[in-house]
Amino acid sequence: MLRLFALLAALAPAAALAATPAQDAAFLAARDAFARGDAAKLARHAAELKGYVLEPYVEYYQLRLRLDDLGPAAVQAFLARHPNTVIGERMRADWLRALAKKRDWDAYLAEYPSYLGEDADLACFALQARWRKGEPLPAEDVLRHWSAPRDIPEGCVPLVDALAAAGRIGERHAWERMRLLFEAGQLGAAKRAAAWVPAAERPDERTIDLVFANPHKYIEKPRVDIASRQGRELALLAVGRLARMDAGAAASHWAAREDRYPVADRAYAWGQIAAQAARQHRAEALDWYAKADPAPLSDDQLAWRARAALREERWPEVKAAIERMTPLGRSDPAWIYWLARAQLAAGNRVEAETLWARIAGEPHFYGKLATEELGLRVVVPQKGYVPTPAEVQAMAGNEGLARALAFFRLEQRTEAVREWNWAIRGLDDAQLLAAAEVARRNEIWDRAINTADRTQALHDFNLRFLAPYREVFRDQAAAQGLEEAWVLGVTRQESRFIQNARSSAGAMGLMQLMPATAKHVARKNGMQGFTLAQTTEVPVNVQLGTSYLRQVLDELDGSPVLAAAAYNAGPGRAARWRAWRPLEGAIYAETIPFNETRDYVKRVMSNTVYYAAILNGDTRSLKSRLGTIPARGSERMAAARSETVE
Repeated sequence: MLRLFALLAALAPAAALAATPAQDAAFLAARDAFARGDAAKLARHAAELKGYVLEPYVEYYQLRLRLDDLGPAAVQAFLARHPNTVIGERMRADWLRALAKKRDWDAYLAEYPSYLGEDADLACFALQARWRKGEPLPAEDVLRHWSAPRDIPEGCVPLVDALAAAGRIGERHAWERMRLLFEAGQLGAAKRAAAWVPAAERPDERTIDLVFANPHKYIEKPRVDIASRQGRELALLAVGRLARMDAGAAASHWAAREDRYPVADRAYAWGQIAAQAARQHRAEALDWYAKADPAPLSDDQLAWRARAALREERWPEVKAAIERMTPLGRSDPAWIYWLARAQLAAGNRVEAETLWARIAGEPHFYGKLATEELGLRVVVPQKGYVPTPAEVQAMAGNEGLARALAFFRLEQRTEAVREWNWAIRGLDDAQLLAAAEVARRNEIWDRAINTADRTQALHDFNLRFLAPYREVFRDQAAAQGLEEAWVLGVTRQESRFIQNARSSAGAMGLMQLMPATAKHVARKNGMQGFTLAQTTEVPVNVQLGTSYLRQVLDELDGSPVLAAAAYNAGPGRAARWRAWRPLEGAIYAETIPFNETRDYVKRVMSNTVYYAAILNGDTRSLKSRLGTIPARGSERMAAARSETVE
């Protein structure tokens, strides 16, 4: 911490230089007083913080405690003193909510155009304000919120009610929304959506809970009344929920009963069953998709249709699924790449190369694969710009970055990252690289990486792919017989090298070790007196992380793709996701059923290519690194032996 403070002092503007440990302590106490609603204590600490770099926050805290009694003049004066800042926009958002609560629509409409954030509720209150002032009901804007798989923002609820009263939203629309929310797993929002089902057909909350949590029990009830719209819809929701748990059971149930339902309902149910079957890697998935035709499918359902076809290497079906996607869906680099592969399998090389050329050279997973398919080598872009010391010093003097650095010093990461990201909005490439250098010099590795990642034309891949704690990683990778570039690729994805990173699930440190995994590996390595507090110590964390990587690599036939999947989702799952025949590594990665793990594996392997090239001049292709995934059941150790640390 002392080293970080010294670095901050070397780069920070005069306001930050004026900070003392006593002021830092006073600020944290003021922040605590605000959280407790203690205005008197807050005022005492505010007197100690004149000229302090985070003084605007103290001022905000004081105003916020009396916002309900505040007049517009005090708010406007604060906004004028802090234009285009995080704290200014926070105050503006709070003020807008206060105005909406008071139904002061004139003041709301006067203030809202200045708001720079993206708050759906505030946007809805703006729609409501214009409607309350006599403008026509903004149906299309409201229907966009209605069609989103999340709760209706509070500000739009009266507008939805008005659309329902006008006949624009009826029973059919309400059930369609409930289907959408069930598919997204949004139980609370689904129960609230039931309010727009006509009272005679409206299901009670206990029934909705049963359908969601125990669909099999609901389906097997002796009196499911499918003569009514409610009965049919609840049965369809139950079939979809059951498919998420066991697509085979859902298919058996539905096949025995589907002839009692309208044709559209049959197709909808088979689309739900097929998509879940594809996620579960069931061989019947494509047959069940065929039962859904010609009903419209969402891009997500079509993506899983394409993935099911990929696992079977049924290239015409891959092509057909991708071509049915919306233009937005087809524009995803993954589907550009796989559509090109399907074209190549059909003998259409020109079409394939035209598609690959669209994404070749881009720094992501499929950009690399497309480059290699065109017979080119993935290269690290040349450093396009090196900021001068004066430019770095000037960027360190940016008030927003100075506040971010102060928050980092105080170990308040949430506020620090918010300030940092706000400050770099709109910067050009040269300025972004200067800001990234400020972060690097202050050992704020994640901001250095993320900021350098934003450049469009001028790049510095040494900043994008930093390798802090290099000696530790090199030594521990060598001790475990692992490729250092791969270990760094994992760590970059896990934590961006944040030493004390903690996930919501409880993973800790650079390599994000779960407590059970850390204890298991420490015990296996004979680390006497190990405590979980040691997990955030860099040498210990890397030792444990590399040892665990070695373990899962050995269990999973030495495949870095499988080991990366295992590191994120557990060895048992990584093994179960294999096919009964060898799979191309890229196909295995694309068909991982967990969105997070699928993205994780792609990024780890893509990171590895760059780290290998930057650190060692190793230019092995991504495709060769992905290799071929051996058939299911060939792992060297039973996956069950690893279940204890998943």
